Amino acid sequence: MFEPECIRIRTLFLSDFHLGTPGCQAGLLLEFLRRYDADTIYLIGDIVDGWRLKSGWYWPQLQNDVVQKLLRKVRKGTRLVYLPGNHDEFLRDYVGVTFGNIEILDRALHTTAAGDDYLILHGDQFDVVVAHARWLAHLGDWAYEFALWSNGIVNRIRRKAGLPYWSLSAWAKLKVKNAVNFIGNFESVLAEEARKTGAAGVICGHIHHAADREIEGVRYINTGDWVESCTALVEDYDGTLRVIRFAEDLRSAANAAAAEAVAAKTQPKAA
Repeated sequence: MFEPECIRIRTLFLSDFHLGTPGCQAGLLLEFLRRYDADTIYLIGDIVDGWRLKSGWYWPQLQNDVVQKLLRKVRKGTRLVYLPGNHDEFLRDYVGVTFGNIEILDRALHTTAAGDDYLILHGDQFDVVVAHARWLAHLGDWAYEFALWSNGIVNRIRRKAGLPYWSLSAWAKLKVKNAVNFIGNFESVLAEEARKTGAAGVICGHIHHAADREIEGVRYINTGDWVESCTALVEDYDGTLRVIRFAEDLRSAANAAAAEAVAAKTQPKAA
């Protein structure tokens, strides 16, 4: 079986795995980790979903494989920085502690190979709902889980009809006015926090919406998630930062391969 070549990068930024939930795309995440190796990995919160695990244990072997893969990278010399989010906030009791080559931090300042500083944090600290209305945050989390469950039903029907994947929750984020306003406010507040620290930009997670844009002279980058979009941020050795949309890349490669196979079958044979 063909094994894709492993890509070596300077830094890898990942967030929002939500290990411990059925929604975690552990298979795609494991494949991504097989294809990318980094000198430093930042895990930017909500890696483990403590909220969900409190209500019932869910931890299949594939999700355990993700943890083992990360630990294997650490044993081979990768520096791993873990910045807890709201779903894995129990780890905030260990902020400042280092376990081997694993550091637990509340926030970090990363300097790229190009010399630019980026503030790194999960982002829930600037979510007023999470900070001041925990019950509403938990209600929103339940609604999101329901949307993911609905996605499964809708997309089974769409697959049978030969239609591509469609996300109800992603559609709502981009179309519902309140959600759009929330994302815009969240991005602006995070960019302002980076400006206060004198950083060139901010790298965060939390809202499950990958982005890379400039806000009043500050670069705002969100790593996305591994529940729906399956996205990550990588830094190349020249300091270039770029968002990888892994699920989309795999679909595009599969479609291209299928098109080539069809073309090869329909091509007239040489006499």
